[in-house]
Amino acid sequence: MPADYKSVSKAAWQIRQDILKMIYHAQSGHPGGSLGMTDVFAALFVGKLLRYDPKRPTWDKRDYLFLSNGHISPVLYATLAKVGYFPKEELLTFRQLNSRLQGHPHFTFNPKHRLPGVENSSGPLGQGLSQAAGMAIALKMDQKKNKVFCLMSDGEQQEGQIWEAYQFIIHHKLNNLIGIIDYNQIQISGVTKDVMSLGNLKLKLMSFGFKVLEMDAHDFENIFQKIEQAKLEKQNTIILAHSIPGKGVSFMEKDYRWHGRVPSESEYQQAIKELAIKEKNLV
Repeated sequence: MPADYKSVSKAAWQIRQDILKMIYHAQSGHPGGSLGMTDVFAALFVGKLLRYDPKRPTWDKRDYLFLSNGHISPVLYATLAKVGYFPKEELLTFRQLNSRLQGHPHFTFNPKHRLPGVENSSGPLGQGLSQAAGMAIALKMDQKKNKVFCLMSDGEQQEGQIWEAYQFIIHHKLNNLIGIIDYNQIQISGVTKDVMSLGNLKLKLMSFGFKVLEMDAHDFENIFQKIEQAKLEKQNTIILAHSIPGKGVSFMEKDYRWHGRVPSESEYQQAIKELAIKEKNLV
């Protein structure tokens, strides 16, 4: 692995350990997608593919990240803490009463309850892309150069509102918005193709007018290359991020049952051990 990716990779394995600590401590949460998208979040924030400043979370020149599949909030929170948006100790308040780290990210203008780095409220799947499109068109109207990223799941592509948002994005030529779909092919009730097949998702998106890039969500060179390419595209762009749900934990990988399951004490200890070894060896 090239030397310039090693620090990002190391951070990703540390973030994965924080994710599991949060979920185990809360006895609630979604490990599968959170672990699967960790490398992408590490590249965006630790690798600084996003333009941001944790000391100025409302900086008007920042790029915006909207999390549509809000159930993977553990990876967002752990990553934000990693880059200094708030103290790492606060991670253990995840899903606790009155915590700023709710099960699904919550945006508020109230400074007492606002978590720095959170740009949108999410919960019902399929709505984040519409929120991101609203921000993107507002930035266009103001002639601002900020980029808007929207993270989505593949399961929520089954939602009608997603496709309405795609039409809106294409119609208004919102090339300042980059969609990243976690293409892990699972959802809470099973394998996506069995629950409700998406068919040829790439071809469907292309038929709408999108430039579709495919990305290995665990290859940092590929992640950096595809996201940098998307940032330079003049055409509306969607990235299909081929990820492994539960990445890094042998008994969780590719098993849809870990979409929203909490590990037992023995499973937790084994998972943390596996991740610590991978951090040490940078597998």
